[in-house]
Amino acid sequence: MSNAIFSVPKAVNEPVKPYSKGSKDRASLLEEYQRMYQHEPIDVPMYIGDKLVRTRDKRRMAPPHEHSKTIGYFNYGDAAHVKDAIDAALKARSAWSKLLWQDRAAIFLRAADLLAGPFRNRMNAATMLAQSKNVFQAEIDAACELIDFFRFNAQYMMQIYREQPESLPGMWNRLEYRPLEGFIFAVTPFNFTSIAANLCAAPAMMGNVVVWKPADSQVYSAQVIMELFKEAGLPDGVINMITVDGPTAGDIVFNHRDFAGLHFTGSTAVFKALWKTIGSNLDAYRSYPRIVGETGGKDFVVAHASANAEEVATALARGAFEFQGQKCSAASRGYIPRSLWPEVKKSLVEQVSSFKMGSPADTANFVNAVIDERAFQKIAGYLDYCKSQADAEILVGGNYDGSVGYFIEPTVVVTTNSNFRTMVEEIFGPVLTLYVYEDEAFEATLRLVDQTSDYALTGSIMAKDRYAIETATTLLENAAGNFYINDKPTGAVVGQQPFGGARGSGTNDKAGAAMNLLRWVSARTIKETFVTPTNYRYPFLEQ
Repeated sequence: MSNAIFSVPKAVNEPVKPYSKGSKDRASLLEEYQRMYQHEPIDVPMYIGDKLVRTRDKRRMAPPHEHSKTIGYFNYGDAAHVKDAIDAALKARSAWSKLLWQDRAAIFLRAADLLAGPFRNRMNAATMLAQSKNVFQAEIDAACELIDFFRFNAQYMMQIYREQPESLPGMWNRLEYRPLEGFIFAVTPFNFTSIAANLCAAPAMMGNVVVWKPADSQVYSAQVIMELFKEAGLPDGVINMITVDGPTAGDIVFNHRDFAGLHFTGSTAVFKALWKTIGSNLDAYRSYPRIVGETGGKDFVVAHASANAEEVATALARGAFEFQGQKCSAASRGYIPRSLWPEVKKSLVEQVSSFKMGSPADTANFVNAVIDERAFQKIAGYLDYCKSQADAEILVGGNYDGSVGYFIEPTVVVTTNSNFRTMVEEIFGPVLTLYVYEDEAFEATLRLVDQTSDYALTGSIMAKDRYAIETATTLLENAAGNFYINDKPTGAVVGQQPFGGARGSGTNDKAGAAMNLLRWVSARTIKETFVTPTNYRYPFLEQ
């Protein structure tokens, strides 16, 4: 039994390794990358309860930057596997939900230290191979951010449990934070290994059980996540990983009486469809399901005439093109004042033209491949569209080649049409569109920024003039859930910038903050009276 109120170790952000030339860190990571690259193709099972489930339907896995190379296969399931995963989760729920909170915390704190040590190179290398991230992008995602999620969430869990009501004399009021009654369905994207792990780990830490469906293009590194959980001591059935068709999974999950919540990151269209399905099935559920989602973005950089041109160009270059623009926070539209445009244009073209593109195995490559053929064809279509329009000009890039890998040149487009297609639609690739505005139209441009997109995820203002910064911060209040001043609109750090947006970008439940964990508990108030009344009469009744 528990006879003490414990404090978890104070969470501190994991230092990011620079992987500088000649360092042991770079050498050991690249060695692990080559080992995994040259390894015999692996066979990734589904993790259902205590079983590693394999099927006859094997789906091939290949690096986006070398699609002819087979690195493994994963086993595709069907409706029966979804039902088995739900059953396994519900079977595990009783013991897991009753486990003392400090024991749940200890599992994920152990996972953090394992990832900081013996699992680090493997998780990073898997992310480089499967998602075509360079060494630095893999490090800040698959290692550091995931470590931070585990450590900070344990600290937030402790803070939540310690939040208790006041008690007047003669009574004791207590607040109990119960896990949700049922199971959580986690649906995760390809682009961040850390998000994939956190979307199932955060509810589990709060005592819930989870059925997890990773993106098909992320299964290679998803297996490393499951092996990390197992090594950390996570009991069987708490997190069950299934690889099935989305509609097949949804048909079972969203009609199940014990469905208790959805933790989702992906497209806005899919999220809306899932929400509608859940809403139409409300009568089937034991409780109102919790719905938490982070979806798309059409993220902006607004430069004021007082900004430094080199700083603006660098914020655009990094914000738009790191990880090939495949971040929901990536800068994809920019607004540049006429007076600053010549300098910004010169610096930005020089920077983007200097990018090297190729395999993550070569650390000189700033840019790698986009995730798959579908993304490649979609982005290529946008580039072809830009080339055909009279009101747009490609300043740099614009080419693509899918013969070896899914390579799209980082592309900067300038348009005279503030509602040009690539200024409005989410592309999710290395395409940045710029609009040049007249200096005196700064406030009008801010209103344009706010009204152009249905999304509201990230954005930034670049300026020295403090009045301009204040004006932008006010007028763009609802345009971005993560707003940056004199910085690129990417790179949120757990414990520093809780992440999420509203409007078409999601429910803004802020991953990396206590408010996200609160979504995965159902509070129970307990009032205990020490001396119980024995007569109904109150003093006011006396004559």
